[in-house]
Amino acid sequence: MNEKMIYSVREVAEMLHSSPNYIYSLIEKGYLPAIKLGSFKVIKSTLEQFLIENEGNDLSDINNIKKIKTISDKGNTK
Repeated sequence: MNEKMIYSVREVAEMLHSSPNYIYSLIEKGYLPAIKLGSFKVIKSTLEQFLIENEGNDLSDINNIKKIKTISDKGNTK
């Protein structure tokens, strides 16, 4: 079995071009499920599901998650 099934927080942060602190925040808030095996780990399928479920969302502020506005929405003044 060559393919990884489980990732460290640091590996997830690198894959998502984010910081480990942000990944820990996602875990603490319950957005990204993890398991603790000495330290927090994220299962590959869980990470994939997280990305699918949050596609189209702005996760910049995890206390205020919202849908990403499209370019066409930005010109709409309604």
